[in-house]
Amino acid sequence: MKVGFELNMQQTQKLIMTPELRQAIQVLQYNNLELREYINKQMETNPFLEVAEKKKEEGKEEKAKDDDIDWQEVVEKYDDISYKSYSKTSEQKETFESYTSKKMSLKTHLLNQLGLTFSKDWEKEIGEQIIESLDKKGYLISTVEDIAKQLGYSVGKVEEVLKVIQKFDPVGIASRDLKECLKIQLEEKGIIDKKVYMVVDEHIDNLACNRMQDISKDIDEEIPRVQEICDVIRMLEPKPSRGFVLETDNIRYITPDVTIKKVDGEYIILVNDSNVPSLHISSYYKKMLNQVKDKDTNKFLSDKFNASMWLLKSIEQRRQTMYNVTESILKFQREFFDKGTKYLKPLVLKDVSEDIDVHESTVSRATNGKYVQTPRGLFELKYFFSSGVQKGEEGVSSTSIKSTIKDLIDNENRKKPLSDQKIADKLKEKNIKISRRTVAKYRDEIGIPSSSIRRRY
Repeated sequence: MKVGFELNMQQTQKLIMTPELRQAIQVLQYNNLELREYINKQMETNPFLEVAEKKKEEGKEEKAKDDDIDWQEVVEKYDDISYKSYSKTSEQKETFESYTSKKMSLKTHLLNQLGLTFSKDWEKEIGEQIIESLDKKGYLISTVEDIAKQLGYSVGKVEEVLKVIQKFDPVGIASRDLKECLKIQLEEKGIIDKKVYMVVDEHIDNLACNRMQDISKDIDEEIPRVQEICDVIRMLEPKPSRGFVLETDNIRYITPDVTIKKVDGEYIILVNDSNVPSLHISSYYKKMLNQVKDKDTNKFLSDKFNASMWLLKSIEQRRQTMYNVTESILKFQREFFDKGTKYLKPLVLKDVSEDIDVHESTVSRATNGKYVQTPRGLFELKYFFSSGVQKGEEGVSSTSIKSTIKDLIDNENRKKPLSDQKIADKLKEKNIKISRRTVAKYRDEIGIPSSSIRRRY
């Protein structure tokens, strides 16, 4: 056996993550708002980056009086590598927020009613403390005793103010539990039937599980009558804060990164970069780079110049990649755009990556967290990527199957709702082979309860 040291040469290929490549990857995964913030930060540290001024309308040009303007640079501006916004925008751009009204927060809504209802200072003080002690659902999380002890008032006074606040809009606000919330709403509607209050007090769990027989035996009523009582209770609001904006809410306004429009039967793709500043290289610092003689200054300017060039190329590359990815999705999912959700086909990242000749990770970064505005609504780009099952020689996506399941349940006989197995059998008749467990999984994902809960008597 030979033992010793040897020196061998081996040629290998590997990807080296240069700073420029990292920046290109980072820029690609940004959505429009994140990209705008990133560009603003880069402009703070890089003097070569400037926002291109918008062109003035014809007939309104003003003669520049600055003698330092390099007109040769203006004429030859297309020699610069620059990034321009492709979307036509006007200075007075109308946004989606221009057509929406701002919702009043729950706290403000209650405080307004508090000021109009109570006149004494101690009542307002207790009321404000109660409103401050509400959780996200609109329930009172502090006890009456704790509020009384904290403010130095009697429990009776706190109870007195609390009962009035519970009748505020929305009715049932500041309730201590679900049962109290429902009973307050029943009282406000003028319902005096004791059997209704009995169901709320003793059979909330049976009501949630649709166990009508158990309720019927206990309250000594026929099942149709029990069902009427349950229908009344189901019409009440278990979360009084629903519909109001809470201070803790993190409200997101979605700006589509890509828009697909249908014009004369053809689909047109527009990359929405109107919110992204139009950048170009500063001619002043570009001249300085050629004239400066100090070694350190020259190195600083050279580094910043190269960084600005890479940023412009990365932004343009991001735009082109998003266009190519959207175009490929449109090609694969053409039937969805023409006919609707049921015609969404199974699609994976590999299909698109092979179609536009890029890596799967590039497609993932280009679609993650980005939205597209289509004639059928606003969707995240990842919405069009879904698994599926076989339907004949072709596949059908899980989203399409969920839509079909929902249609079957919407049209079922409420007295004899379809079980998961029957839904699987009906899908099999449509040449969609799917198991009962998968039907139950898809049904849960779209928020539809089981057949026993859906049953009507």
